[in-house]
Amino acid sequence: MISAKRMVAIVGRLGVRPMVRLSLPARRLLAYLALRGQPVSRGVACDDLWPDVPEAIGRANLRRALWHLPRGWVEAIGDELVLDAACDLAEARDAAERALAGEPLTFAEINLLSNDILPGWHEEWVLPAHEAFRLLRVQALEAACRTMAASGAASGGDALATQAGSAALAAEPLRESAAEALIEAHLAQRNRYQAVQCFRMLAERLECELGVSPDPALAERVDGIAGARRMAS
Repeated sequence: MISAKRMVAIVGRLGVRPMVRLSLPARRLLAYLALRGQPVSRGVACDDLWPDVPEAIGRANLRRALWHLPRGWVEAIGDELVLDAACDLAEARDAAERALAGEPLTFAEINLLSNDILPGWHEEWVLPAHEAFRLLRVQALEAACRTMAASGAASGGDALATQAGSAALAAEPLRESAAEALIEAHLAQRNRYQAVQCFRMLAERLECELGVSPDPALAERVDGIAGARRMAS
């Protein structure tokens, strides 16, 4: 059973609760097991964490990392290693799943989904999960923005809608569908200036990075706002 008293956070910077002093090898091992989210054989862990060294050295490095960990954080079951702690990645994926199903998000969940997995870590075992989670969180934030903007002020969703849309666009500044969702959220609050500014910034980015204009349907959506076409040109 996973301990409810221990937590490894990998969405955003690596953190542990309760706070303990960890060596670099111990930090890497905890982050790796938290990211995998399931039992991992020692051989696979060695290959992933130390891919460029002989097997014997990799296994020695793994033993050293385990020795540096405080007792109880990792359990050995036969040849497999299991993280005995909760992980915030499961919470983030659950929030994303609910957002994609059309449910609103809380402010705390939006904050959680505003972060990448282990930012600044460029190791091969991190990158595929990093890219997959970034796409998931952007899609979830965009969906939540649309859901909460549609629910209107009566449910208090307007403000959270713009927070979610802003977080999605911050993660992927060239994502036109995220900009569209945020523009709709601004217009739902009758904040026409913010909607125009969002459109203008998107147009500038697209022109600078890709040499293209925003999708005509999006341009048409803001055409009724005074000066929107002129500002984007």
